[in-house]
Amino acid sequence: MIEIKIPGHGELNLEHLVMDVNGTLAVDGSLINGVAGRIAFLRDHLTVHLLTADTHGKQAVIDQQLNLQAVRIHPGNEAAQKGEYVRNLGAEHVVAIGQGANDVEMLRAASLGICVLSVEGLAVSALNASDLILPDILSALELLEKPLRVIASLRK
Repeated sequence: MIEIKIPGHGELNLEHLVMDVNGTLAVDGSLINGVAGRIAFLRDHLTVHLLTADTHGKQAVIDQQLNLQAVRIHPGNEAAQKGEYVRNLGAEHVVAIGQGANDVEMLRAASLGICVLSVEGLAVSALNASDLILPDILSALELLEKPLRVIASLRK
């Protein structure tokens, strides 16, 4: 668990990390360098969940690289499926990371929604649904390793 007390904002008690895969953790179906190590570190503090439509058909390789089993999202109404997944976990204990339009509902539902800029783009709707915007996935994962950074950004 990661506990963060944010003045003027409240307390976050994060138990789950829910992430989109393509565009967030991977580009063109290949895991971004450095992501596996950061996720391995965070697994000591959070239960890690991957949500994917497996656009590039390479999720089995990514699952093996991360020693995780991604949840496949069915085509059609993907944003709603991701939002429902977060709510079923207990959204008040979830930090979500994504960048696409189909990530909007999970970013909005999560206690902490983090949007990352990707070479595949950043949907304006995802940006607007997030609490924080980070320049890339490695920065977002490092932020969770150093939660005082969250306080610095969100305190009121």
